[in-house]
Amino acid sequence: MEILPHDLQEYLDNHLDPEPEGLQKINRDTYLKMLKPNMLSGHYQGRVLSMLSKMLQPKLILEIGTFTGYSAICLSEGLMEGGILHTIEVNRELEEMLNSHYKLTNVEKKVQQHFGPAEAVLADLELNNIDLVFIDADKRNNLTYFELVLDKVRPGGLIIIDNVLWKGKVYGDEKDADTESFRKLNEHIAVNTQVEKLILPVRDGLMIIRKK
Repeated sequence: MEILPHDLQEYLDNHLDPEPEGLQKINRDTYLKMLKPNMLSGHYQGRVLSMLSKMLQPKLILEIGTFTGYSAICLSEGLMEGGILHTIEVNRELEEMLNSHYKLTNVEKKVQQHFGPAEAVLADLELNNIDLVFIDADKRNNLTYFELVLDKVRPGGLIIIDNVLWKGKVYGDEKDADTESFRKLNEHIAVNTQVEKLILPVRDGLMIIRKK
């Protein structure tokens, strides 16, 4: 899923902080037990998420798409004292694994796990003044999620969306539905005057959006 050349990505991987021990285990467990382990954020992207969170020092984080908890744990590293991360996962069968991963990394008191379709969960949560949102769920609904959370994010807050380069297809000739949905998302946000935005070629593309 990496956009960058392998030798460049390898160089980057060799010049960042080591992967914390608990996250190493979660990384291994995900590749051993899950059908699509490449959905994991991984070491480099995880450190990017951790760094952005630490720079922002959020009190309230929202994540849409938990998977095995790797990104939630990375984002929670930057929470201020007493802060909370709400994360939404559609697959309840992951509950036992997620609970074990949160305990392993000592974030069980910082992370509030929710299960169900994201739109329904968001309607029930009624969160406001969110400092940071990470969107990494079902790809065709990314634009819907962005529009649902934008008014809930405080001025100066961040929205991060994963996979926006979609294996390089968004700047190629592909016309499949997923690729077209990412093109629509990227073009919609590019002209949105409520936010500042840029795309980082991290892994499969991270869009960093700052609400004005």
